[in-house]
Amino acid sequence: MAQLPANAGQPQVPIRLAAIDADTGFMRVLSKRIEGLGWELRELSGPVPPEELVPMRLNAVVVDLALLGPRAWDFLEAICGSLPGLGVIVCTGQSSVAQRVRGLRLGADDWVSKPCHPEEVLARVEAVVRRRKRSTARPDTGPLVTGELEIRADRYQVFVGGQALDLTRREFEIVHVLAEADGQVLQREDIYQRVWGYAMAHGDRSVDVFVRKVRQKLESRSPGWIYIHTHFGIGYRFEPEPIDADGGALDGQPPSSATIADAAPAQVKPAPAKFSV
Repeated sequence: MAQLPANAGQPQVPIRLAAIDADTGFMRVLSKRIEGLGWELRELSGPVPPEELVPMRLNAVVVDLALLGPRAWDFLEAICGSLPGLGVIVCTGQSSVAQRVRGLRLGADDWVSKPCHPEEVLARVEAVVRRRKRSTARPDTGPLVTGELEIRADRYQVFVGGQALDLTRREFEIVHVLAEADGQVLQREDIYQRVWGYAMAHGDRSVDVFVRKVRQKLESRSPGWIYIHTHFGIGYRFEPEPIDADGGALDGQPPSSATIADAAPAQVKPAPAKFSV
């Protein structure tokens, strides 16, 4: 099998990467490889408030959650929710399925378990940055106004009457993907692939969980409309429909967002780890 050149598939613009990791051996190899790639690396000793990350103009951050202890989940949620354009890769030690699922649902783009080779971590960083550049390279068609919603892809947010719904990055991406389908039914697997960037594992209910969260926020701010419709055994369709005076949709469908398909996944008891769930 022919070997690809070392720089095959590399982004043209150097990547700005921050790493929060106390593993000196890992960081030494990572730093040397990054220097060879011509990237920029910021080594951080601990969690940094999102507002302090903004002036660094980072493309991605690699974080070892075990280093952060009890603050790990709050930090992950904060940077994923506040910096929608930042790629977030968790690179940490032994973890349970429940912990990995929780991290991805909070907005992490990828999760790498240690021990791992820094080369793999950098390849995953490249993949995340490529996906983000493809999404931001789409032509700017301006805000999408539908029902009472104004969907702003440039701000990763949805507005009702000028007020933001405070969606997380993943929640916004769910809305955006569904709205762009122009009334077509999207399968759960297709939604997952477009939002998370890789194939959905069998039995994964992440799409259902996020759709339920989005529905709750939409209903609280725009109670006179139904936006996301469930197609049992298939997926979801985005099509705004006003609710009539009797509380039912004008097409005769019930307005309730509570469906069997949106049931929360069963709780998984995590194995002991260095950071709690």
